[in-house]
Amino acid sequence: MSKVALITGITGQDGSYLAGLLLEKKYEVFGLVRRSSSENFERISHIKNSIHLLQGDLTDQSSLISAIELSQPDELYNLAAQSFVPTSWNQPILTGEVTGLGVTRVLEALKSVKPDTRFYQASSSEMFGKVIESPQTEKTPFYPRSPYGVSKVYGHFITVNYRESYDIFACSGILFNHESPRRGLEFVTRKVTNAVAEIKLGLANELKLGNIEAKRDWGYAYDYVEMMWRMLQQKEPEDYVIATGKSHSVRELCEVAFSHVDLNYKDFVKTDENLRRPAEVDHLIGDASKAKKKLDWEPKVSFEEMIRMMVDSDIDKLGSK
Repeated sequence: MSKVALITGITGQDGSYLAGLLLEKKYEVFGLVRRSSSENFERISHIKNSIHLLQGDLTDQSSLISAIELSQPDELYNLAAQSFVPTSWNQPILTGEVTGLGVTRVLEALKSVKPDTRFYQASSSEMFGKVIESPQTEKTPFYPRSPYGVSKVYGHFITVNYRESYDIFACSGILFNHESPRRGLEFVTRKVTNAVAEIKLGLANELKLGNIEAKRDWGYAYDYVEMMWRMLQQKEPEDYVIATGKSHSVRELCEVAFSHVDLNYKDFVKTDENLRRPAEVDHLIGDASKAKKKLDWEPKVSFEEMIRMMVDSDIDKLGSK
């Protein structure tokens, strides 16, 4: 009998890659999607006929109960969130409802319908925020610097709480930034690679960015979703930092992306103070020693390879329009 997985956020970057991975492993895959007037299934269009989509929302308890009753999952991956940090300042209450309380609703639904389901929570390096130590490990205290980060801390600790209180196999992956050609255009990596493609094709002539000295630990999304699956195959539920252990500035990101098409980023990048965050997170870098040891994991795709892959993908997309 094949295993059954339910993925919230299946239409996002991570959800689409995870769904593909689980299909390769012969899972029956269910995905939770919100009902909206403009459904965006672009990232899962190539596998849409191989998965089951269920309507539901992290703000609606009854829809979560129905989805679990219908799918009867062996594993549930909670990847849905209001996940864009700048939006979290404009919509802090919505962010808390979805990214924070939404986790509790999923866990409550599991507890009442199918408590033997293994649960994965998508935690985030944004929980570290104003970092207390570098690099950050599973034991580093959290100091979130945005409503998104605060909501993720709530989601993280409520997962720990349900694991310890109700003996649910629940674990969190504290994933540092991870990117791919499927990343949303609002995120800085994709914003840069798409702008490089536009400039190369003569469709734009500048790129406006906020703090280009901010540093992040950027990995490749497909490498990271494999880790989500590995966490749920362990004997005991534990939380893991997933990161490359290498950090790069937004300036370096621009250098790699522009040089890939033989352009100098200095000719095109303009800084705009209006694009800075109200509270900046300057430097995130993760220590994934525990994951490497216990889960036998190493990231396969380098930062430079990933950025070049994203530039090529954006040039293909724009060139084919």
